[in-house]
Amino acid sequence: MNFKEFIKNDREGRNSEKFQGTFIDYLEIVKASPDTVKLSHKRIYDMIASKGVEVLKGDENARIRKIYGNEVIRKYGFFKNEFYGIDKVIMKMVNYFNSAAMKGEESRQVLYLVGPVGAGKSSLVESLKKALVECEAIYSIKGCPMHEDPLHLIPRHLRAEFEELLGIQIEGDLCPVCRYRLVNEFKGEYENFPVETKTFSIRSRKGIAVVPPVDPNNQDTSILTGSVDISKMDMYPEDDPRIFSLNGAFNVGNRGLVEFIEVFKNDVEYLHTIITATQEKSVPSPGKGSMIYFDGVIVAHSNEAEWNRFKSDHTNEAILDRIVKVEVPYCLELDEEVKIYKKILKKSNFKAHIAPHTIEVAGMFAILTRLAPSAKIDSMTKLKIYNGDEIVEKGTTKRIDIMELREESDQYEGMKGISTRFIIKAIDNALSDSEHNCINPLSIMESVVKSIKELDIAPEDKKKYLGFIQDTIRKEFNKILEKEITKAFIHSFREQAESLFNNYIDNAEAFVNKSKIKDGSTGEELNPDENFMRSIEEQIGVSDASAKGFRADVTSYMFYLVRKGGTIDYKSYEPLKEAIEKKLMASVKDLSRIITKSRIRDKEQTEKYNTMVEEMQNNGYCLHCCDVTLKYAANNLWKD
Repeated sequence: MNFKEFIKNDREGRNSEKFQGTFIDYLEIVKASPDTVKLSHKRIYDMIASKGVEVLKGDENARIRKIYGNEVIRKYGFFKNEFYGIDKVIMKMVNYFNSAAMKGEESRQVLYLVGPVGAGKSSLVESLKKALVECEAIYSIKGCPMHEDPLHLIPRHLRAEFEELLGIQIEGDLCPVCRYRLVNEFKGEYENFPVETKTFSIRSRKGIAVVPPVDPNNQDTSILTGSVDISKMDMYPEDDPRIFSLNGAFNVGNRGLVEFIEVFKNDVEYLHTIITATQEKSVPSPGKGSMIYFDGVIVAHSNEAEWNRFKSDHTNEAILDRIVKVEVPYCLELDEEVKIYKKILKKSNFKAHIAPHTIEVAGMFAILTRLAPSAKIDSMTKLKIYNGDEIVEKGTTKRIDIMELREESDQYEGMKGISTRFIIKAIDNALSDSEHNCINPLSIMESVVKSIKELDIAPEDKKKYLGFIQDTIRKEFNKILEKEITKAFIHSFREQAESLFNNYIDNAEAFVNKSKIKDGSTGEELNPDENFMRSIEEQIGVSDASAKGFRADVTSYMFYLVRKGGTIDYKSYEPLKEAIEKKLMASVKDLSRIITKSRIRDKEQTEKYNTMVEEMQNNGYCLHCCDVTLKYAANNLWKD
């Protein structure tokens, strides 16, 4: 590659995209494309909407129905690969921008994100800033420190006519600097004022401003509204715009976005500018100048403790009335939490092998710490329900209303607990400590325990967290592992499961319809095999009295799937799937126990053991994982 040529072509291409002309030229552009004229909220909303939206309804999506009931969930393409488990938070944010884009009351309100550390508040704001950086260039008055819309040049008495001619609405006034230039440099001939295009930039502070917390003892509002250049005060009067340095956050963020980090760490007096910037859409100019028009999205965020302290002071009502509050809780869906960790790990340089269920175990711990205890069910069952999983008890899918669980929990569920950062650090530590360039659920549990012991939290919380990892999660992992080893032991687990499933369906259908089944080999017509059906049903506690109803439920559900055009296999009906897997596990449990625990194996046992290890490798385990996992199984799953 000729690097010099490459750089030159890129520069020429970028320069050719830039527009420079007069105000008259700009008017022709607006006339041809009125959508060119956008206020800040609409610009961001259009950027989000342009990436598409997927509408999920409960009556069409089983998982959505289990988690959200009859609510309609919208998944926006703009956030799709970056944020998981906070769909409702994103919906609230987009609703804010949608309303503000139509110039509703939200266009004069601050978008305020509140939530625990590591929940994604800053990342959400970063995504909005990224939207501005990636959006198309805007037209602005050349040389304007606030890169304002050229339409501000149109005198008030002509605006109604221009609005009708161009099919737009004109809002805002010239900043003091441009007003001075119009009168003194262009002699009022605004049609000759130069116009250019500008892109948004975080690094160059073009249309995007960030306001960090300021020392309460040294709060200078010039950070927000600009300052007076003292060196020019000897040359010009104190109200002359030429002495103004319009480089404050509201000046820089005009037509774009102003972010307030940890907003309530600042004294309330420092935040008074927000009141006029939102409701009147204007901010003070430096010195004794007049108010300056401001069009920008104001996004603020902080943790909950600071929010509670701020709202408890009734003297802050003026600012509170101008806030649209959006809570950003931790993710409470295990599948989505796992996606978060995988996304973060993908960005790292760790190359270690990660065994199956490792990330899931870490996610289970994080979510258990965030859930409020329930009087109706245990914590692990609640975790599964929040994840949209089926809960099977005694042959039936247990119906637990997720909405009732949410009502039973306090309103702050998901606003407390272990952060994503804590888990990622625990995973990183496990990866760093690994001698075999490999981590597994056992090493993750060990790393999490070590991290918990180092946490500076209340002793009762520490004890509770250790209980989750050492008891609740370990028991759940044992169940997962027993099923995993059994599946690996039965080389053709899927085929055997399907065979049992098909056999059971044939017998159950014949039983329900009071008919006979035909033997595939002899063609003989036989009565349904009661002993075979009971051997499966007993695995999940279906009693003799309940067997008839269970078979009827299975048969009717299969007919329902057929009518809907669904796929029928052994996993179709959760209670039957559970029963078949337990049946297969029971049939090889003793044999797998003997082989796994045996220190000395005969030839046949060695062959079976090697086949099992090979199957586990096919399922994602490495040799070291297999060794560690099988040793753990021998010592913990099948104790004598």
